[in-house]
Amino acid sequence: MALEQTWRWYGPNDPITLAEVKQTGATGIVSALSHIPNGEVWTFEEIKKRQEIIAEAGLTWSVIESIPVSEDIKKQSGDYKQHIENYKQSLINVGKCGIETVCYNFMPVLDWSRTDLMHQFEDGSFALMFNPTAFAAFELHILKRKGVEAEYSEEEKKAAKDYYEKLDDSAKFELTKSILGGLPGSEESFSIEDFQTVLDAYAHIDADKLREHLYYFLREVIPVAESAGVRMAIHPDDPPKPLLGLPRIVSNINDAKALCAAVDSPSNGVTLCTGSYGVGVENDLVEMTRELADKIHFIHLRNVSRDESGYFMEDNHMVGDVDMYGVMKELLIEERRRKSEGRADWQMPVRPDHGHLMFDDIKKQKTNPGYSLYGRMRGLAEIRGLEIGVERSLDEK
Repeated sequence: MALEQTWRWYGPNDPITLAEVKQTGATGIVSALSHIPNGEVWTFEEIKKRQEIIAEAGLTWSVIESIPVSEDIKKQSGDYKQHIENYKQSLINVGKCGIETVCYNFMPVLDWSRTDLMHQFEDGSFALMFNPTAFAAFELHILKRKGVEAEYSEEEKKAAKDYYEKLDDSAKFELTKSILGGLPGSEESFSIEDFQTVLDAYAHIDADKLREHLYYFLREVIPVAESAGVRMAIHPDDPPKPLLGLPRIVSNINDAKALCAAVDSPSNGVTLCTGSYGVGVENDLVEMTRELADKIHFIHLRNVSRDESGYFMEDNHMVGDVDMYGVMKELLIEERRRKSEGRADWQMPVRPDHGHLMFDDIKKQKTNPGYSLYGRMRGLAEIRGLEIGVERSLDEK
């Protein structure tokens, strides 16, 4: 196989064991030290400890997802300069352990949002879903965010009100929990009572200012990453549009190209997440893969069904609005190019990003939303089969 098949594992407390991961066919692990508070140093000893646990299971810690970028760094407030120095030291320690890829994001406050974490799919499994009307109902009638009325049309406000009035207390709680809960990758969560205060901290930070802060961060850490032999791979906004009055700056191909150009280094690249980018109706994932190929350090393969309103549902990996065949073809062409050039990073790590809750996992309901065993195993198997077919077709040309 060309692509390195990886699996996100949440550490010793993950209900999915490394022994089970090995049976899926994955060889690499994507993990993080989530017990270390944001902004603090990941010590060599803590990294090595996790690495040894993974190695004992016959697997490799291939990608860190993620070393969180603190809110102070994103806002350039408080202890942000110290946090950046700590981030640099963490990268140095990661490099000493021989881990070459770090996925990270620069989304304010929340890593990603959905309005339903248990949307029943047509086959009886459960998927993650985003309903813009439900989200508007939350903003307008539960959070009551300052200035939100001006951001919606009269038609959208009416639809949101009608939606809200049909919710009982339990449904309101579940909607709030889905949007603000501790979702995968989110190390900081907030109650409804203090959430507005958190949002207020970004009141004077627009997209241009946040982008300025991101590029400052990159100018500081990328030289250190390059020296340490580490590749940084930014994850796109999820979903790729402004939410809760917060700016989004990694949502399309222009954003990704500008970021890569801001600090020209082999260590400054992207995570190609077909699910996150795929939500944007303007994003052609085959074109994005082709144009960003040289800067792709990590791959999340996930599919979505979407519409113009902003609605999307996480579909089966080979079904949806993302041309997965076209994406895979471009990835394999890029890997062959890298290999012919003798690049050390020719084999790109890929993981099945999310999966439906299905089979016995429905009864367990202990895993993070989107991160059940069987749903991801199905996704990995489909990705593996697609890769074999595309690779064979390239060989025959």
